[in-house]
Amino acid sequence: MDAFNYFNYFTEIEEYFWRKRGAHLLVSPLDWAIVETWQRAGIPLEAVLRGIDSAFESYARSRRGAGRPLKSLAYCVDAVLDAAAEKQETSAGAGPEPKRAAKQAEPFFSREELRNFLRRNIERLEQAAGRLDSSDAELARRIAQARASVANLMPLLDSPADLDVENLERRLSAVEERLSAALLAQADENMLVNIHSDLDRQLAPYRRRMSAEQLGQLERQYTQKRLLERFGLPRLSLFYLN
Repeated sequence: MDAFNYFNYFTEIEEYFWRKRGAHLLVSPLDWAIVETWQRAGIPLEAVLRGIDSAFESYARSRRGAGRPLKSLAYCVDAVLDAAAEKQETSAGAGPEPKRAAKQAEPFFSREELRNFLRRNIERLEQAAGRLDSSDAELARRIAQARASVANLMPLLDSPADLDVENLERRLSAVEERLSAALLAQADENMLVNIHSDLDRQLAPYRRRMSAEQLGQLERQYTQKRLLERFGLPRLSLFYLN
């Protein structure tokens, strides 16, 4: 994934899907979970957009596409995976790219943008921990730990040394993964049942198009997203800065 696309992955896909669908509507939690599975699998943005094009063409030719807009990225899963496989095969046959002269990379974000992002998330983590009552003391403690971990990253932004944004992203993602694991461990059974029931309802039209592995990845991402929303917790990854 090239440098420009690395931190614009979600918004590029969202906006492209809007344009293809012809309606500037909110992307659903299911759609965001699907994009996360593509991002975590390392599928290049170019392959995702090509797959979306292919899915829309296929949908337009189908009987379902007659006068009805394509509503979810779930319909695009197979086409995106096919496009990613084609890109990988093409890259493998092309041989190594010639070396180019080194060029100073433009920063992904300014330090002030990163400071503001971290400050907002520190504040939201603190507020979320404060909303929990004594019965959720363990979860409050884990959220407070996440807050402290994010706060400990602030000095990196004040250092005169060059800022390694990708290292910062890895650290933030690690904090988010630990926090998500704590949420899953502390969530009550009814909450998880409701989340899974909601996912099953949304996936019903598309389930037959997905493999067991795809469904498992999607369930994990969707559950993580909904639990973070349930407790009012922010996404810490820089993919969500914008």
